[in-house]
Amino acid sequence: MHANDKPLRILEVLEPSGGGSGRHFVDLCAGLAARGQAVTAVYSPVRAEARFVRELMALDLQKVIALPMLRAVGPKDFEGWRALHRIIRSEGPFDIIHGHSSKAGALTRLRLPGPHVPRIYTPHAFRTMDPSLSSKGRFVFGQIETLLGRFFSDFVIAVSQNEYDHALSLGIPHDVLRLVVNGVRDIPSGRRAEIRSRFGLADDALVFGFIGRLSAQKAPERLISAFSAIAADVPQARLLIIGSGELEDVVRQQISTTGLVDRVVIDADVPGAAALQALDVLVMTSRYEAMSYVMLEAAAAGLPLVLTDVGGASNVLDSGVNGLLVPNSDDPAPIASAMRALSDDATRGRFTAAARERQGRYGFDAMVEQTLAVYREALAS
Repeated sequence: MHANDKPLRILEVLEPSGGGSGRHFVDLCAGLAARGQAVTAVYSPVRAEARFVRELMALDLQKVIALPMLRAVGPKDFEGWRALHRIIRSEGPFDIIHGHSSKAGALTRLRLPGPHVPRIYTPHAFRTMDPSLSSKGRFVFGQIETLLGRFFSDFVIAVSQNEYDHALSLGIPHDVLRLVVNGVRDIPSGRRAEIRSRFGLADDALVFGFIGRLSAQKAPERLISAFSAIAADVPQARLLIIGSGELEDVVRQQISTTGLVDRVVIDADVPGAAALQALDVLVMTSRYEAMSYVMLEAAAAGLPLVLTDVGGASNVLDSGVNGLLVPNSDDPAPIASAMRALSDDATRGRFTAAARERQGRYGFDAMVEQTLAVYREALAS
């Protein structure tokens, strides 16, 4: 914190307590607290990952509060909104209120008349970025985001240029938008053999990895289909999936049906950043993203990447240099083709060398400082 800056009382609120948005939330709260800010964190236990809760509780914050919030829009949102505003009254006053994800963003920005407290919103991928969303859903969610962005937000923080451009297309004006690209801490190293042993992966196995929620957005079924297409041709290949979610049972059934149970490991207890040490290639099959932490962490770890063409991919991937970009499609063939290409030792070695040259580009401190600058700008105006 700068010598002349007064510490801020900040309320950070998140609904999907896990995945990339959870990683961002924990890191931002930690970074703000380390800079002398007084941070109160509110999270929803409904979809909370156990690791997220442990990491959040371990931070030196003013308070951590569990408040049930549902992802789907429904009657219980009014109850959640009332409960959140009771927290704002009882734990405040706050200088800044920052909502993360669409649900927390809506609940924090809808307010009663009274003294103005700046409201900041980070979508972590607008719902309207989902290509599978129906035209009706796109219209409804788009109207909500436009209304809240134009009239109820002091600033909307986009975490990639793709998300910034999408916000403009929704009608959210330039003067409300700020760009703060996600950043990552130093990536753990030196435990490759230990982590592989934990998962029963041989030292000479070729390990493709997936890290993220097992949800429709992340499309893990695409990966299973692609892996099954190359499994017979690449007998040394293994698949490590780090994550959990609403599609876990479906994914496990798909693995069983394809006869790959002995070649696929699913685990949610090891942090994704640590699990990267066990991988040879990261594969991300998402349908949409804003700026995935998995992409950033894998790039910072010097891993070659196979990414679908989603938001943020261009920030970390130079296709044909440090990995391969594939079409954002439910056809698994392009993903399988990229995985097969990276099964070649020479190709993978070339991509890995290029990836390691780019490792130092994705800073955590810059993300925290730029977010603080947005807070102070909101207070000044």
